[in-house]
Amino acid sequence: MQTVILAAGEGTRMRPLTANLPKPMLPIADRPLVAHTAEAAVDAGTDELIFVVGYEADVVREYFGEEYQGAQVNYAIQEGQEGTADAVAAARDYLEGDFCVLNGDDLYDRASIATLFDSVPSVGAYRADEPSNYGVLTVDGGRVTGIVEKPDEPDTDLVNAGAYAFPAEAREWLDVPKGDRGEREITDVLARAIKEREVSYAEIGRWLGVGRPWELLEANEWKLADLDRDVRGEVADDADLRGTVVVEEGATIEPGVVIEGPVLIRSGARVGPNAYVRGATLLGANSRVGQSVEVKNSVIMADSKVPHLSYVGDSLLGQEVNFGAGTTVANLRHDDEAVEQTVKGERTSTGRRKYGVVVGDGTKTGIDTTLYPGVVLSAGARTEPNETVSRDR
Repeated sequence: MQTVILAAGEGTRMRPLTANLPKPMLPIADRPLVAHTAEAAVDAGTDELIFVVGYEADVVREYFGEEYQGAQVNYAIQEGQEGTADAVAAARDYLEGDFCVLNGDDLYDRASIATLFDSVPSVGAYRADEPSNYGVLTVDGGRVTGIVEKPDEPDTDLVNAGAYAFPAEAREWLDVPKGDRGEREITDVLARAIKEREVSYAEIGRWLGVGRPWELLEANEWKLADLDRDVRGEVADDADLRGTVVVEEGATIEPGVVIEGPVLIRSGARVGPNAYVRGATLLGANSRVGQSVEVKNSVIMADSKVPHLSYVGDSLLGQEVNFGAGTTVANLRHDDEAVEQTVKGERTSTGRRKYGVVVGDGTKTGIDTTLYPGVVLSAGARTEPNETVSRDR
């Protein structure tokens, strides 16, 4: 089975974290987001991965190379990025038989992808609490009879999870017309498959589309919880490591540090002295958490520094961020309502009572900066000493 993985988009709703990385390459625990998808496909039995790339394509190529986990790797360029069917069409020259299509910015439980592979044609289906927010599958027993986008009164709670196993002839079905959104949609290819063949569904036990920053936090909460304790780096005798903690070789934990897992500390990172790291936290390669700093339930990406007397909670810091001493992230509204964030110009509820800030690559804060919940700092932003930041910049 060949697997096409869609990884061409920038991820505009994930800005500013995608200023230098395509969304599928954002870190989820110990690997990029799309690597979890690729490994699920390999575990399910794929022998060839075809990555459809576009924005910052070289980042994807450098990571996966020509072979990954024993599977051959090829790359197809999506030039115009005119929708998901257009993306799969970019890979058409590689397709030789039945093939699977997976979204590179979705997380799937691995056993479900194996079930998908076992039945062609089939579509991944997830039981959603609010199915009207998705494309809803209509079914007759185990057979899919149709798909309806965001219906007001859905017939089932089974929604399209963006995972497909297509027969070989679907290679010729990819030239669908543009829909209402001005894009060529893979769901129209699925509709053709439903018309031409009997399409089954593979129920996805756990699924997460990672489209917005707070979903990146949720994804890390999921995958960090799956890690096993593994301490290989240098750890001071009086450091206190509790629960599932991974300290990679080359990382350093200084005296007086308390770490409560699940926490992953990548190679080259340094924590302490007297720091407190807790919750589902990822400290990227060569990052720095310094004297008396507390970091809770956050992602701090490679080469970023939170060096002195600061607090970071429920937040996402990009690469090469530098927080001045005493920088404090507020992560709770006074009215206890869900924190909102601006996404593509619209205020959007994160659905999270506790949520901090999103900070783009290369940002620096002055000493004693205070950042309000839901604030977004663009790549390269600056704050002044003693500044209180309540709006995006």
